[in-house]
Amino acid sequence: MKDLTIILLERIGLLLVIAFVLTRVPNFRSLLYREYDTKMTIIHACVFGVFAIASSHFGIVLSNGEVINKGLVWIVEPDHMVVSLSLIAIVIAGLLGGPIVGLGAGIIAAVHLVFLGGIGWFANMLVNPLTGLLAGLTGRFFSKARVISPIQALFIGVFPPILQMQLLIVLYPQNENVIQFVNLTGLPLVLSNSIAIAVFTAMIGIVLNEQENEAALATKQALTIAEEALPFLKSGSLSDHADGIANLLYERSGVAAISVTSQDEVLAFKGIGDDHHQIGHKIITPLSKEALETKEIQIAYSKTDIACQNPECPLEAAIIIPITEANDTISLIKFYFRKTQHIRPVEKVLAQGIGDLISNQLKAIASENLKANIRDAELRNLQAQINPHFLFNTLHLIATLFRVDPKRARHITIQLANFMRFNLGIASESLILLERECEHVKAYIEIIQARFSNRLQINFEQERTVSNVLIPPSTIQPLVENSIQHGLKSVTTNGKIDVLIKKQEDRIMVIVQDNGVGFDEKEIENINHKRKTNKDNGGIGLYNVNQRLISLLGEESRVYVENFPSRGSKVYFTIPNGAVRRNTNAN
Repeated sequence: MKDLTIILLERIGLLLVIAFVLTRVPNFRSLLYREYDTKMTIIHACVFGVFAIASSHFGIVLSNGEVINKGLVWIVEPDHMVVSLSLIAIVIAGLLGGPIVGLGAGIIAAVHLVFLGGIGWFANMLVNPLTGLLAGLTGRFFSKARVISPIQALFIGVFPPILQMQLLIVLYPQNENVIQFVNLTGLPLVLSNSIAIAVFTAMIGIVLNEQENEAALATKQALTIAEEALPFLKSGSLSDHADGIANLLYERSGVAAISVTSQDEVLAFKGIGDDHHQIGHKIITPLSKEALETKEIQIAYSKTDIACQNPECPLEAAIIIPITEANDTISLIKFYFRKTQHIRPVEKVLAQGIGDLISNQLKAIASENLKANIRDAELRNLQAQINPHFLFNTLHLIATLFRVDPKRARHITIQLANFMRFNLGIASESLILLERECEHVKAYIEIIQARFSNRLQINFEQERTVSNVLIPPSTIQPLVENSIQHGLKSVTTNGKIDVLIKKQEDRIMVIVQDNGVGFDEKEIENINHKRKTNKDNGGIGLYNVNQRLISLLGEESRVYVENFPSRGSKVYFTIPNGAVRRNTNAN
């Protein structure tokens, strides 16, 4: 029995060498992370089935309690018995791949054992699929763990040989050879199988740690590169600083060469092959065009995929990384390698990390720039509202009223002060309460009514149920001003403007309508369907309002314009329910 145990452990050592090689297969990782699909399930079942067949060939043949074959087992005589090691592969298949992979590998091993023959072939045939199924169900029980611990595997590995011995005794109760076989091989098989399965799970743990360490190093390297690239990105676009980015990546990544391209041509190239990979060359690689279209990393595994026109080019493989900004692929970064074998999983992780980080940084920078531009536009627009003409005309009106109606002059002075205080005090605010905006509009209306009392009438109506709503500052007043300066520009009498604020289902609708000349159809089309309108015919006021509404409240709050059938027009927008103030501390 001692000698048999030693022989089995020697054979298992050879199997573990094969198992170690198996763990280095790239697709093996999908088993470790339980990434199953039909195709991979079939492939893994076949791989472990072949592994089980190899394990059977590494077994030994017994006759009358003696080992008669110490080489590979190719055929078993009818009066001999084979000590197959296939259960090791089947248990591992079930633990890693689940019941389907375990059962499939067991069936493959069972069919092989039928053809191998020998005493007890039927029991050997049955035990393999049963073991695969049971091991798979056991693996599901431990599914929350990344991999079963060696101690657990050692315990699980005890049961398959016991099941095999039980089947032999049940199916061949009167066969002395079988009873002798069970007595001789029972303990060595239990010991060798459990040790082998425990060692294999320990190897899997090592593989997982290696992969995680590599991924961690690649992630750290990607973060470092992205951080060092930030100054280049902040000071301009990727295209403007392509040479600096290429130098940085070449120094930090350790690849054979780096190129940075736009959508059309090479912007920078560093590394071997720079004598013929030159700036300004057009992008002709099909994989590069595919990366631009799909926004996904592409890998060139051969010179044909790289499509270099120089037959002496030393570069044989590449990783093509799309860089996106605002959902558009703006450029490509390419990692070049001398050999295809140099593209390891860690290089793929690094490439993916760099692509994602640089893309996210560009988006963040674009967002910051957009906010800054919006704030600048708001400030310019707010300053534009207090234009010299309006101020001088209002002051002239006040001076005139002080001679004929001092009380009204004082009232208009107060309204002008309120109007100016509002414009000067909201430069730092993106959203204000609708009540404050309405006070601002009312102050403006009173000043305008005093100036054009014989020419137009302005009505302001607000439903009482409309309150506690946030709106961009100086949003309604420019619409009223637009009606006065452009809609009613040619109207000398009976001009009318209505400002209506009402609730419509779960939204607030703001309408400014007049009985003026209206808008031409081209202007309506521009305002309704484009972000930017023509700045003629009052477009500047509508443009500024439209941009603030879209940027702060969303596309659904954009400005719309309609002409009435007979005369006049209305400009309106809606405030979504999400703009209702939820915080009593809002301004």
